[in-house]
Amino acid sequence: MLIQTDWLKNLRGRSFDLELGAIAIIYFVQGAMAISQLAVSFFLKDDLGLSPAEVASMVGITMLPWTVKPLYGLISDGFPVFGYRRRPYLLLSSFLGVFAWASMSIWVTTPFWAIAMIATGSLSLAFSDAITDALIVQRARLEPEGDAGSLQSFSWIASSVGAIMSAYLSGYLLEHFGAKFVFEITAILPLLVGISAFAIADYPMSAIFITAPAPSSANNSDHSGDQPKPSTPKSSRNSQAWMSLKFNFIQLKQAFTNKAIWMPAAFLFVWQATPSADTAFFYFTTNELKFNPEFLGTIKFFASWAGLLGVWLFQRFFKGVPTRKIFFWTTIISTALGLTSLLLVTHVNRSLGIDDRWFSLGDNLILTIAGRIAFMPVLVLAARLCPEGIEATLFALLMSVLNISALCSFQLGAGLTHLLGVTESNFDNLWILILIANISSLLPLPFLKWLPDEKSTNSEETSKPSVLPESTIVSLAIEAIEMEPLKSGESDRPEAILQENI
Repeated sequence: MLIQTDWLKNLRGRSFDLELGAIAIIYFVQGAMAISQLAVSFFLKDDLGLSPAEVASMVGITMLPWTVKPLYGLISDGFPVFGYRRRPYLLLSSFLGVFAWASMSIWVTTPFWAIAMIATGSLSLAFSDAITDALIVQRARLEPEGDAGSLQSFSWIASSVGAIMSAYLSGYLLEHFGAKFVFEITAILPLLVGISAFAIADYPMSAIFITAPAPSSANNSDHSGDQPKPSTPKSSRNSQAWMSLKFNFIQLKQAFTNKAIWMPAAFLFVWQATPSADTAFFYFTTNELKFNPEFLGTIKFFASWAGLLGVWLFQRFFKGVPTRKIFFWTTIISTALGLTSLLLVTHVNRSLGIDDRWFSLGDNLILTIAGRIAFMPVLVLAARLCPEGIEATLFALLMSVLNISALCSFQLGAGLTHLLGVTESNFDNLWILILIANISSLLPLPFLKWLPDEKSTNSEETSKPSVLPESTIVSLAIEAIEMEPLKSGESDRPEAILQENI
């Protein structure tokens, strides 16, 4: 089973409260926001008449809010609004989301405003995601140690339910009611986040004492020989928050100057920054093969389940495989499987007696499973790299590195699409673009030595178990399914305009 037995026991034994229900609604909304993805893709393609190269470039722009996700947590912690750190920012993200998608449904008719509003919606989702993750962390600190994992599993279950429910509906609603109607539905979802914010236990900063660790405890001991007193600076609560933030920044700086951290981060960047052909392929499937929105929604629905299967397969069979080995083989296999798209582009599948739709569905499911298995080691590796004390922030930064590399991937893909002359009606050179995109995925292999050698017994960094618990890693894997752009397993990635990916 994907969810381990002890997780299920913890979930069944958990007492349900109003705040937990509000958190579940927020995570459900984060998954359900995928309902807009197909509508956005068709809106940019059909309503605005943009070319594949233009859409690929604009997709990268809409991902920008996700590249600085750790900043939102720092803003929430360091800049309370009227003394509150969570609820005001959830309300703000709710307002931004409603405004962005209502604008898309009412008055947006130009590429500039479309990208501006889509990016605003992406910002809303990224911000609420960061705040809700912080709420989970806060609750986990109050949980018994054995129950902490159930909070993580609870959150991704809620998010997965929203994603799976929206997968098929996204195509059905678009097919029968149009993009504007889907945007109206999407605008309602952030409103649920705003309503849920009032059920969040957000204590004012006046009731919370924040301190940065004292540089030395020697001066804090009293002359009676008692235990050292905690550092208690006589300053405002905002000053105390700044001290805590400053200390975190110092820790992050030290972490990223550590060769054992920045070299694997550089490898992850190179691994995901190779060109993508997915936007052009999306145009091919809709304009050349005449795949309608409802069928594409069906593909997304089954792909959502295939992604969960990929996570389960990794947990069941591959999690003990060394990182370098699994990166090597998953890259080779994913590249080979990605080349099967050439059969569809050149219509070889028809000569084999395989219908375009059946071939595309089967190909997508296999690629999605392979992509999930390939991406799980990234989460495990990132967890192992995170020093104790700044695990969440550094993990978010490593995921931002992946988002930045995905942005580069889309921009490189847009440039190649333009150079090869692939347009909404000319797909003569699409096979060359797909070939380049897949072969270039092999380029990171010479840099595998940048990853830690798990067989080495000399490195404390690599021999130490994951700082983040296994439940957290699986939770982040499910989040990655809905939010992160995965080249190796997503032939329909251009639909994922909202990244909210990691």
